Amino acid sequence: MSAVNKFLWWQKGVIYQIYPRSFMDADGDGVGDIPGIIQRLDYLTDILAVDAIWLSPFYPSPMADFGYDVANYTDIDPLFGDLDDFDRLIEQAHNRDLKIIIDFVPNHSSDQHPWFIESSSSRANPKRSWYTWRDAKQDGSPPNNWLSVFGGSAWEWHPPTDQYYLHSFLKEQPDLNWRDPNLKEAMFEVLRFWLDREVDGFRIDVAHFIMKDPELRDNPLKPVPSSDYHKSLGDYDSQIMLHNQNHADIHPLYREIRQLLEEYSSDQPRVSIGEIHIFDWHEWAEYYGQDLDELHLPMNFQLLGIDLQPAAIQKVVESMEQAIPPGAWPNFVIGNHDETRIASRRSEPEARLSAMLLLTLRGTPVMYYGDEIGMREASIPPERLQDPWGIRVPGLGRDGCRTPMQWTSQSGAGFSAAGANATWLPIHENYRKTNVDDQLREQGSILNLYRQLLSLRKSAPALQVGSFTQIKDVHEGCYAYKRSVNGSSTYFVMLNFSAEKLVLNISQPEKGRLRISTLLDREEIVDMANLHLRGFEGTVIESIA
Repeated sequence: MSAVNKFLWWQKGVIYQIYPRSFMDADGDGVGDIPGIIQRLDYLTDILAVDAIWLSPFYPSPMADFGYDVANYTDIDPLFGDLDDFDRLIEQAHNRDLKIIIDFVPNHSSDQHPWFIESSSSRANPKRSWYTWRDAKQDGSPPNNWLSVFGGSAWEWHPPTDQYYLHSFLKEQPDLNWRDPNLKEAMFEVLRFWLDREVDGFRIDVAHFIMKDPELRDNPLKPVPSSDYHKSLGDYDSQIMLHNQNHADIHPLYREIRQLLEEYSSDQPRVSIGEIHIFDWHEWAEYYGQDLDELHLPMNFQLLGIDLQPAAIQKVVESMEQAIPPGAWPNFVIGNHDETRIASRRSEPEARLSAMLLLTLRGTPVMYYGDEIGMREASIPPERLQDPWGIRVPGLGRDGCRTPMQWTSQSGAGFSAAGANATWLPIHENYRKTNVDDQLREQGSILNLYRQLLSLRKSAPALQVGSFTQIKDVHEGCYAYKRSVNGSSTYFVMLNFSAEKLVLNISQPEKGRLRISTLLDREEIVDMANLHLRGFEGTVIESIA
């Protein structure tokens, strides 16, 4: 077996996140859907050549949080299609050797889910303990000081049964109680339902939340609030999140989930990816499991909020490599449905450098739809805001990074026949210049940079699974590293994050073949002892023996 073949598809591949509402609208109602995704499979496999797509929620939902409030875990919301459409997506994607990963939302359901309707019907209902209910304190206040991520108390008073219920997010999203064995088995049946439909894995929403302190103790207060998240979370940032998430009991649970996935992995490995907003490296790495028997990929968000400078990147990469258990596989994220768009967080040259960094570091890259064409954060008029977080806490909304995909310069941006004024969120005003069709024709576009990087990665075992060695003391403005694997070519990645023109001396090898520049304007043989980089230029150079 070759060095590459021993690695699994989710280690070698690139994952592309699709927000179904915003990718492609096939029926003209202004909202993306599963048939629309099917229409664009050729783009994913032939134009980009990604290996897997991760679909954000498509379940039946009142849409208080756009699908993250699930009313039925084993069906498709009619807005997106039906189970026949999903089965057709699986079939056509697999025919193209494209994997399908779906969102699993285990921390909370919708308050319209039949389980919660039963649970809230009376204190004596058999499903009462499927959620977390508690009496008020003597003064009528909530059971503890836990806060909702979306603002205010994490407890909602329920007058009909004279108790509070727990909701870590919106009050319309009551937290499930995984300590109840019947609830746990019901959720395992949900996983089996989708595994039987041949999904290739799950991205687990807020994976660190699902086990809380069974004693429901108060969270301690921070001496000085200082958010570890990408932006301030208001009052939520005033506490140390010690008891409302990440309880030690969570790890045996993920070992059980991993065992379930292994039951379905004899013919095709299935993957578990956890959304884990924990920024202590040791705690984060524990989700791999001591014997690599928990999550395959705890999501690594550390590149999202840092200054894009070599020293900061080096610190993240070194810290991650030191933290993960032996044999564990890294991953990197630079954009998603909760984050400001890369093209708005970074300058255009820095966005190109970010693309090269993401697709050449050791580990599995996760891309977000539209980042490959440089889609920018949209400014949403108040009357068209959709995100409940942004409506409740002005300035924290996520609508701006969830706008429709920009396929063409035509009306509706090729996303919907409904037209630009009838889509669920406004199409960014720059779609006439920033779109797939135009960038495919523009030789130096960021889309063509992504395409070249993805193509080279797919053909180069060293970039997929090779070892990683940082090249230090090159220049304070340059982040440099080497990727290599026995029996394959060696690649050098040189990223100049400064405006200064650099001349670098990489003593070994003597010559290299410059395969890709972030500026897409040169391919040449270079002298590694006299290597020229322009300001904000990144290069991938193949060693010449």
